[in-house]
Amino acid sequence: MDYQHLLERIAADVAPLIGSGTPAEYIPALAGVDPRRFGMAIADLEGNVFGTGDWRVPFSTQSITKVFALALALAEGGDSLWERVGREPSGNPFNSLVQLEYENGIPRNPFINAGALVVTDRLQTLTGDASSELLDFLRQESGNPDIGFDAEVAASEHEHGDRNAAVAHFMASYGNIDNPVPALLDHYFWQCSIEMTCADLALAARFLARHGLRSDGSRLLTRSEAKQINAVMMTCGTYDAAGEFAYRVGLPGKSGVGGGIIAVVPGRCTLAVWSPGLDAQGNSVAGAAALDRFTTLTGLSVF
Repeated sequence: MDYQHLLERIAADVAPLIGSGTPAEYIPALAGVDPRRFGMAIADLEGNVFGTGDWRVPFSTQSITKVFALALALAEGGDSLWERVGREPSGNPFNSLVQLEYENGIPRNPFINAGALVVTDRLQTLTGDASSELLDFLRQESGNPDIGFDAEVAASEHEHGDRNAAVAHFMASYGNIDNPVPALLDHYFWQCSIEMTCADLALAARFLARHGLRSDGSRLLTRSEAKQINAVMMTCGTYDAAGEFAYRVGLPGKSGVGGGIIAVVPGRCTLAVWSPGLDAQGNSVAGAAALDRFTTLTGLSVF
């Protein structure tokens, strides 16, 4: 398949949508990002990467990093993680507290904020430095040693992190957080502030298309664990619009309010797209449309 030609056609097709939507306004460091930016990359199983537009421009990955933190927590600690976080769609906004009280402090899935905090807490217990462990992994899998944290974004997250603090303290009251909440929030905010390009993300996510194999051929996850993460991405990866994303795109995906989305074609390739303008659910308008065009033009979906 001529991925380069395909990407250029997709970029042309979605051009009228670029600039639609609104960058994440509740995080001031993200609010000023130019909504007219657009980039898209595809990485095949061998590590060849193709791109179009702003595919080499770093951006704030935000919730996309939850996928990689989940993979590391499963790799380090195994299935016991699922005793502390569920695998069901929440049906509520990503930062909601509503279900936690009804469900005894157990978050619905690892991609809402409450679930991601549990995963980060578990990774912190297993490794002693969750955010650095995650950063090292992303550098290794992408082949880019320059990937780093954005201190301005992390500070902005801290300054406006009352809801995340409330969620963490609430879960701690049920015994579902092991580490001190302030330390956990530090690692969580640094995790969300990691900057990567579309090329970096597409390369780093290849282990999900390679059934758990890392870029060097070593095994990070069992085939079953890789399947589990892809399944949870499909059902829970795009906030409370996962059903619409599955309907339109038909691939496991994970979005972030920085405007990025990653998607996985198991056994074939991984994709990353970035455009900062978000819809009401917090997903990139042009990014989702680009992935929709990809599966429509290629027929590559899990269905």
